[in-house]
Amino acid sequence: MSSPSTPMQYEQRTPVWRVVLNWSIVAGVLIALFFLWRDLSSRVKGKSFAILYPENAALNTLFGLVAIVGLVCLTSYIGKMIGQAARKHGKVSYLSVLNDQLTHVFFWFVILFSLYPIFYVVSASFDPLNRLTQATLGTSEEPLLIRSRVLPSLEGLSFANYAKLFDGVIIYQWQWLLLVISAIGVLGIGVVWAIVQQNGGGRADPNINRARVISTWVAILGVFAFFGTLTIDQFTGFSNSSKFLLWIRNTFLVSGATGVLTVLLCTTTGYGLARLRFPGRFEFLMFLIFIQMFPALLGLVAMYELVYRLGLTESLPGLVIAYTGGAVSFGTWIYKGYVESLPASLEEAALVDGCTRWTAFTKIVLPLSGPMMVFIFLMQFVGTYTEFLTANVLVTGAQNWNVGVGLRSFATGQFSVEYGTFAAAAVLGAIPIVLLYYSFQQVFISGNTAGGEKG
Repeated sequence: MSSPSTPMQYEQRTPVWRVVLNWSIVAGVLIALFFLWRDLSSRVKGKSFAILYPENAALNTLFGLVAIVGLVCLTSYIGKMIGQAARKHGKVSYLSVLNDQLTHVFFWFVILFSLYPIFYVVSASFDPLNRLTQATLGTSEEPLLIRSRVLPSLEGLSFANYAKLFDGVIIYQWQWLLLVISAIGVLGIGVVWAIVQQNGGGRADPNINRARVISTWVAILGVFAFFGTLTIDQFTGFSNSSKFLLWIRNTFLVSGATGVLTVLLCTTTGYGLARLRFPGRFEFLMFLIFIQMFPALLGLVAMYELVYRLGLTESLPGLVIAYTGGAVSFGTWIYKGYVESLPASLEEAALVDGCTRWTAFTKIVLPLSGPMMVFIFLMQFVGTYTEFLTANVLVTGAQNWNVGVGLRSFATGQFSVEYGTFAAAAVLGAIPIVLLYYSFQQVFISGNTAGGEKG
């Protein structure tokens, strides 16, 4: 009997076009780096008191890059040898190990570059000397990266910049009680998070989820109640920075009202476009897509004219109307896609049982649309939270500013820029957004994915 023939093993070779493409990319990167180096060197005219010139900087930088490349290659080779020893049969490719190593290095660089601005802003918020605006370099005793302002100096940090934001603010005792209630809610969120992480970070049981929802709503309602009860008379400071809490109040009122109105309009309009068939439906859908092609800047003049005709300039209701009108088209299209992903048989059964179309919408569709409504609300709330251009045009006066316009006032000083106060206000202003995203992250993600299922 003849033994079964074994297939011939052919060595897989890399195509020529791929080799040429890889080397072309490497050559292109090198050429781009050369022209970048030549452009940067031509911009440096001469030595200045604000530019640090370490000795042999170019040579040390070159040696540092070579050392990094050598370290990556060495660790990749060590990883290849370890993998080869662990695998008794077969070979471990050095290029595959090097590729994995470079991928991890790239991701770590992305993480560090993403966290670098946050670290710098937080450290600048505790700097009472406002050293970001100082043109002169530090002393020679300081490390090189601190002298060159690559890393902030951590000496002499204090809460002076944060104190400026609360200068002259009068808070009543019952308002302190609202803050305590909010703090209890935040503490409850932290406890729930610790319990979930202790259990492996998986899906928690219904009691844990219920405790998380209750803690979230306690924290949110307490914060909104506190800022909603603030009045202008409670701000007795003379500087703009002392009205920071007033800007937060204005932003909460405008963003919250805009989010609620957007949800109401988008849910009703999106449901009608998804379930009803009427003349002009297709043309209206095309109109919604068409107006999303243009940036909101093009309609700023017309928006101001409409708000002016209504007599709502220099007022927060004018901002609510302007923001709501700009968000209805996107939210309507997203909610329409979500409703079309729901089985129409649920509503048909309700209509057979005697329900009206409105009852079927409110009793069946809306209870199933919780994630999508939270998604639309958060998108609108976050989008208008630090919006600057429209608010700067429609309202003036520090008592009507939102957070975005208020932050700009710190960077437009006649003689100096208050970067420390700007950073402190930015850090405090970002805390509500972080809490909202963390509290509703599961609902937000599920609503985001659900809206893209069918459009």
